[in-house]
Parts: sequence; C-alpha cells; structure tokens
Amino acid sequence: MSRLRTPPHRRLPLPVLGLLLALGACTPASPASGPLQLTDDAGRVVTLADVPRRIVSLAPSNTEIVCAIGACDRLVGVTDADDYPAEVLDLPEVVIFAQVDVEAVVAADPDLVLAAGNELTPSAVIGQLSDLGLPVLVIYPDSLDDLYDGIELIGRAVDRAPAAADVVAAMRARVAAVVTALAGVEHPRTFYEVGLYEGVIYTAGEDSFLASLISLAGGAPITGDPASTAIQLEDLVEADPELILLGDAAYDPSVTPASVAQRTGWGDMTAVISGRILVMLADPVITRPGPRIVDGLEALARAIHPARFTN
Repeated sequence: MSRLRTPPHRRLPLPVLGLLLALGACTPASPASGPLQLTDDAGRVVTLADVPRRIVSLAPSNTEIVCAIGACDRLVGVTDADDYPAEVLDLPEVVIFAQVDVEAVVAADPDLVLAAGNELTPSAVIGQLSDLGLPVLVIYPDSLDDLYDGIELIGRAVDRAPAAADVVAAMRARVAAVVTALAGVEHPRTFYEVGLYEGVIYTAGEDSFLASLISLAGGAPITGDPASTAIQLEDLVEADPELILLGDAAYDPSVTPASVAQRTGWGDMTAVISGRILVMLADPVITRPGPRIVDGLEALARAIHPARFTN
C-alpha cells in the first residue's frame, strides 16, 4: 500500500503486503461542478469542495497512481519509501519508517490526503487528520479489480477521470495477454517469501492482493495468517511448495537459493529438492499495488511458467 531506498516493510517485521489500497463507491458528481462526495473503504464519506491542487500521499502506491494519471505536479508530500517516478524523489517526506508525521502533513497544507488501508496508515492517524479538517481518502485493494476501481476513484477525486480510465484500460489489456498465455496451465504450489525476520516467515496473507496475483500468474499460493501474513515453518513444510520465490532477495543479497536450501527444516520441501528456488528482483512492483503491478504480474507468470514466455 513499498524507493529504492529499502522500503519500510523491509525494515520492519510487518506483513507487506497485504498490500495497500482499497476503494469505495462514489457518487457521480464531479469536483468541477461543485462539491464531490466519495466513500472510501473505511466507510467514511469524504467531501471535496473543489479540485485538489495540493495532494499528500501516505503510500507509494497512491503516489504512483497520482503520477500515472498526470497529477504528479500536485504532490506536496510523500513517504520515505517513494522511489517512482523520478519526479517524487525530492518531495518532502511526511512518512518516515512507516510512521506518519502529522505535523509535516499539516504543514504541507494539502486539500487531499491519500491514505492506505488495513492499518498501513493507522486509523488513529486518519482520524486525527480528519479531525483537523483535512479530507482523507483511504484506498486498499484486495484484487486487481479493486485496484482498477481505486485508480478510477483517485481519477475522479482529482478531476483526471479520462486519464485514469486510459491507465486502467492499458492495464486490463496487458493482464488479458498474461491470462491468454497461461490458458490450461497447471498451478504449482507456490511460496512467495516476503521476508524472514527473527525466525518469523512472512508471505502472502490468505485472501491478500499478493495471493490473488500469484493465482492469476498461474500458481497455487501458499498463504499465511490473513492479518500478520506470518506462516509457521511446520505449516510451510506441510504445504510442501513446488516453487519458492524470494521477494526479500531483491533487498537482501544474503538471501539466495543456496542459503534457503541450507535452512534448518527446509531440506525436505519439493522446491528445495528440485532446485526450484528463484530470486524475484521485481518484488518492488509485485508487492506495490499501483499502475506498475502488471509488470509484477508478468514477472510472476514468467517465473512460474517460463515455458509459456519465450521473449
């Protein structure tokens, strides 16, 4: 909801991904014609009196959406994990090590704050900013369809609906191409390692965005706890992955297929025995539900079913 400074979800033992942006329904009004009311995933009705010109983003995925629909120049605050596009690298940082600096947000004088759901932006912070009179829109997708809706929701909020529709159409076309390429494939049991911190293994949470992406890419995701995304080693061994994908290797060079094979208790897994352990350097786009998520889907599909992709 995560930059290639090491993202906060790599520094802290937090479930990544469950990943960052859900949407809500909205009324058909337009900010150009008067106040616009939007309902976000927290069930809050957010009223925008006019088209937002100063936007603070509390999640890298939100930032990428704003820029993809042509409103990057309106951003006045981002997180310390924002690394794309290049235009955002020098913007003021209002989220440091996953902690929202409320004073910095207020000082940015935004007329729209884009928050992340599932407590990635804490509810207390959302309430505090709202109590200060700032319009806060919370976004958190559980699936690609939710992400499409979230992009279009932000498009309506910032009066860039046609651009948002174009972004979504392009994403849908690329996703359709992946689905076509994977028609009829078997779905190997796939374990995606988000992180290993002090002995705790983090992966895709049950019913999470990441799990849905693995499924779409032709894998049968092995999932962890829906809230923490942690999985016990004994449960992982019992699930017996046929393929292990190392997302954390994109940030930690010590995480390698060889090092994984040497871990205590991992040696009897089918993926380890067969040597199907892959480094996923595309993790930044796999675990960040924004417009580049299709790059992540394509990377997953190529890793899980390389024979279906020859170029």
